[in-house]
Parts: sequence; C-alpha cells; structure tokens
Amino acid sequence: MTGTATRFLYLTRHGEAAQDGSGLTEAGRRQAALLGERLRGVPLTAVHHGPLPRAAQTAQLVGEQLDGVPLRVSPAAGDYVPHVPAREELPAEAADAVLGFLDRIPAEERRRGPGLAAAALAEFTGPVAGGEPRHELVVTHNFLVGWLVRAALDAPEWRWVGIDHAHAALTVIRYAPGRPAAVVLFNDAGHLPAALRWTGFPRELHV
Repeated sequence: MTGTATRFLYLTRHGEAAQDGSGLTEAGRRQAALLGERLRGVPLTAVHHGPLPRAAQTAQLVGEQLDGVPLRVSPAAGDYVPHVPAREELPAEAADAVLGFLDRIPAEERRRGPGLAAAALAEFTGPVAGGEPRHELVVTHNFLVGWLVRAALDAPEWRWVGIDHAHAALTVIRYAPGRPAAVVLFNDAGHLPAALRWTGFPRELHV
C-alpha cells in the first residue's frame, strides 16, 4: 500500500500590482524575481498560481529563476472571499468592522469563494501520497494565504480576516503524516530590500 509523506507548502502573495489590473508594477516584477532567486535551492515540484494577470506574471517571473519547475494555473489559487461569516460567528466588538469590510467586496467574489476555498484545501493541503516529501509553491492573493494559515492553525473559519501578507513575502506550512499542520515561516520578506518590503499593507502597519 502506498504510504504518505510530508508536504511543504510555500505560499506567496503576488507582487505589487498596477491599479488597472493589467499586471505587475516594476516594483512587483523585481519582488517576484527576488523571490525566485530565494527559492532556487528549494526542490519545488510545481508552481501553482491563480488565473489573474498579477498572479500569473508573478509565477512566470519566479519560474524564470528556477530550473524547469512547471507552472500550473489553478482557479483555487485565485482571488475570492473564502468564507463570509454570519454576525453570530464574530466577536461582538469586531462584527461591524468585519461585515462592513466584506460588504465592500464584489458579490461575485463572495458568492463563489467558499467553493473555491474548499477546493484549495483539497488541492494544496495535507500530506501527500508516496514516500518522498513534496515541495510546492502557490502564488496567490492575500485572502487565500490568510485562509490556509487559519486552517493550519485550526482557527475559526472567519479568522482568515486580518491575517495579512505582503507582496512576494514567503509563508511555509508543513503537513506531516500523523502530526498537526505547522506554520514554519510566515510573511518573511528577508529576500527583499527595505524599499520593496511591506507593500500591500497600510502605512501604519509597516515595520
């Protein structure tokens, strides 16, 4: 019978994007290239990415720094709201702010999100079949990184809100057989110079 092995899931948010949605800024392109350089020594088997231009371009630029690692587009790695909480799920003091934030997001992203979020958990998480560890990168968007980190920590479904990620920073989650998931690294931007760190965050959250 085939056994199971550890999966190492590398997560990144796409590089800084142009306001018109056409793709990356010059800073975003540099962020992606530097992330690729950091990952050169990692035995990645695939780079999964969402279908929007900012994720696809980031994946392409990361892939150019790697040695023949295939790029695979996945709707589950796209930009969507993974879970829309009911008011009673939320702490009373935070409910108005969270629900007000979600109301500003297009209805289509909220409608299709839960199904895609379930698909992301099925596609990207948990140990893998076989006897060898697997290393995979997912180039995605802020909300999905938060959703997968939340799931790894077994936090309530609404708690993806507020787990923010900088552009082209790196998070790593380990899924080992018979053990709880472990967040090994979170939002690490050590490969980026100071001027390219913390983009995607409000100014008051830059550290």
